[in-house]
Amino acid sequence: RHNTRSGSGCSERAAGQPMKLRVAGLGAGYFSRFHYDAWRRLPEADLVGVADTNLVKAGETGAPAYPTLPAMLKATSPDLLDIITPPETHLDAIKTALDHGIAAIICQKPFCSSLDQARTAKALAAQANVPLIIHENFRFQPWYRLIRNQIDSDAIGTVHQITFRLRTGDGQGPQAYLDRQPYFQTMPRLLVHETAVHWIDTFQYLLGPAQAVYADLRRMNPAIAGEDAGYVIFDFPGGVRALFDGNRHLDHAAENHRMTLGEALVEGARGTLTLSGTGAVHHRGFGELQQRCILETEDWAGFAGDCVHALQAHVIAGLLHGRPLENTAADYLNVIEVEEAIYRSAHEWRKIEV
Repeated sequence: RHNTRSGSGCSERAAGQPMKLRVAGLGAGYFSRFHYDAWRRLPEADLVGVADTNLVKAGETGAPAYPTLPAMLKATSPDLLDIITPPETHLDAIKTALDHGIAAIICQKPFCSSLDQARTAKALAAQANVPLIIHENFRFQPWYRLIRNQIDSDAIGTVHQITFRLRTGDGQGPQAYLDRQPYFQTMPRLLVHETAVHWIDTFQYLLGPAQAVYADLRRMNPAIAGEDAGYVIFDFPGGVRALFDGNRHLDHAAENHRMTLGEALVEGARGTLTLSGTGAVHHRGFGELQQRCILETEDWAGFAGDCVHALQAHVIAGLLHGRPLENTAADYLNVIEVEEAIYRSAHEWRKIEV
């Protein structure tokens, strides 16, 4: 397979007109609304079609609706395919898009159904010279971009530990998740595979590659198949550690529990950063009693600090203007490897090196 599109692989601009990407979406489920809203707000994107087996839902996006991915690709000739469907569909969708000469692909997380599938998808895209970016958007939330900037500027000195306490408050009782994402109930791996994977990526964005993990996972709700609570301890270079403390039964202080999904502490030798459930970030110097706000609470558009929009804008900047892309499939394989190590640790009751 070879990319047959001209130039950067994107739609050519008419004289005097800005370059635009022709974007098509696969999937019209719950979370897709955030993708399509963000594409409409990006001036360098043109949403040309949505494919879903449910044509009514596809039509509700406002874009031309198609019953299958091949039909949409043939009719619309998009530059970029945004895959917003469950993991078991990813590899086939990527193969189909590559066969149709797509120039770039974004794929939702969790990426594919297994590490082997993810490796295959990555290899096929690389062979076709097609950028494959994983839609892991939490690192694009404004609070984590700010925290990364604070770490890089030495605002809190040498980082010793990061702690995140996931408290979504949506996991109790036999009706848990049914109103929003009912497939959560049947996933054999839930807390880590679907949710904590965000912090595998975010912790590595902030601290570098994880070197080892230790996990203690459990299922609290008998109505679901997978784990919904647990602890994961990460070892990072230089002796830095991170703790993911997740419990989907408990909540945290926020009107919208899906803004941050919990609370975080980033602790350094000269200070601490605190992320609240409202998306605000505070800084407290070491030895001080008072803290100051460095990121105010905002009424963000879109999902969780408008991170979907931020990720999609990042991809457009990479494809149209040559800026470096984060979260390529090649990078993201490491996230899946860490996830596998976490489940192995929980099964074997020991620390696992990554």
